[in-house]
Amino acid sequence: MTGLAERVDDIVAADTRRLVEIFKDLHRHPELGFHEVRTARTVAQALSDLGLTVTTGIGQTGVVAVLANGPGPVVMYRADMDALHVPEATGLDYASSSPELGHMCGHDAHVTWMLGMAKVLAQTTDSWSGTAVLVGQPAEELIAGAAAMVAGGLYDVAPRPDAFLALHTVPLPVGMVAAAGGERMAGTDQLDVVFHGVGGHGSMPQLARDTVLMAAQAVVQFQSIVSRTIAPNETAVLTVGSVQAGGTYNVIPDRALLKVNLRWFNPQVREQMLTGIRAICTGIARSYGMPDDRLPTITMAGGAPPLVNDPALTDRVATALGDLLGESHVLRDLPAGTGSEDCHLLKGPHHEVPLAYLLVGIADPKVYAKCAERGQLFPYAPHSPDYVIDLSAIPAGTRIAARGMLELLTPSRSQ
Repeated sequence: MTGLAERVDDIVAADTRRLVEIFKDLHRHPELGFHEVRTARTVAQALSDLGLTVTTGIGQTGVVAVLANGPGPVVMYRADMDALHVPEATGLDYASSSPELGHMCGHDAHVTWMLGMAKVLAQTTDSWSGTAVLVGQPAEELIAGAAAMVAGGLYDVAPRPDAFLALHTVPLPVGMVAAAGGERMAGTDQLDVVFHGVGGHGSMPQLARDTVLMAAQAVVQFQSIVSRTIAPNETAVLTVGSVQAGGTYNVIPDRALLKVNLRWFNPQVREQMLTGIRAICTGIARSYGMPDDRLPTITMAGGAPPLVNDPALTDRVATALGDLLGESHVLRDLPAGTGSEDCHLLKGPHHEVPLAYLLVGIADPKVYAKCAERGQLFPYAPHSPDYVIDLSAIPAGTRIAARGMLELLTPSRSQ
């Protein structure tokens, strides 16, 4: 594939300026899950301009684009589009225009890589054969977008894939890729826990049933679930990411909301955490004298099982990327992490479709080296206000995406 690799390099090099501008534009205009209207429009227009058959509105704001190029495998590629409710603090001249929202997980880079890779595929149709299905997915952060796309008709407009490829940013140096088979990411659940009480005046708490105290006690008691009911050798994470109650100084609210996130690999551990949450919430409410019809309500707001990479498919892609980047730049042996994803739910009823989910380095190598000298694992973490995609990662990630897709699409002739 030497000749084709050189063509890919030339296409990406010529397209880098456009891709960087797309990335900066997306970064300036973050949109939360199921609200990615502007982002979806950008994706749909760019892919339509390349000649792909584009369908919008799948799972509310999802985009599906199909490039059919003769017989061969169907390869699906996913780029998630949503941002986070995290104010940006990078100081970049193209930082978020929103004071509250930011692309602090790299989904703007994911979209840009897909658009650049699509241009490579469109300009090298003489060198591959098959069908590429490109998916702009909403609401990954909510762990809800993939399921919504399947329910919204993904497989009415796209064929069943034979292979599935997805990339995600990671704060490793640009030019590094993590590609390992087996279980890679934890299962997850999002819970909305609502305490119901009796509102009242702050000066007369004896007449109220204080939901702020109920919620506060629950946050503290939840920590005992992992530390005291789950075996130490099991992986379990329980995080309360939001506490919402009341709106002023001297009013005791009659409602409090906790947004709770779980991470797990063992389904039994998941059930232990859910059982513990229910028991703690019910016990607290009853201790405040709440009747059966005013006990806490728990709503499952999204979730996904652990993400598992197909070993053979991932090894195949990793080998191809070793040729591109150098074998020392492809990490094939690393432990699973407690991050979570929902991209594998895009398989829908086709559970047997093999997946290769790769982590792509986006940190400035010099910044990463200084961080390593200080003994730090990463220079910054995903979901933090200072998460930075080095601009050199835009063409680098595009080449990685293109090389992976071309590897999985049958050549039309020997190279």
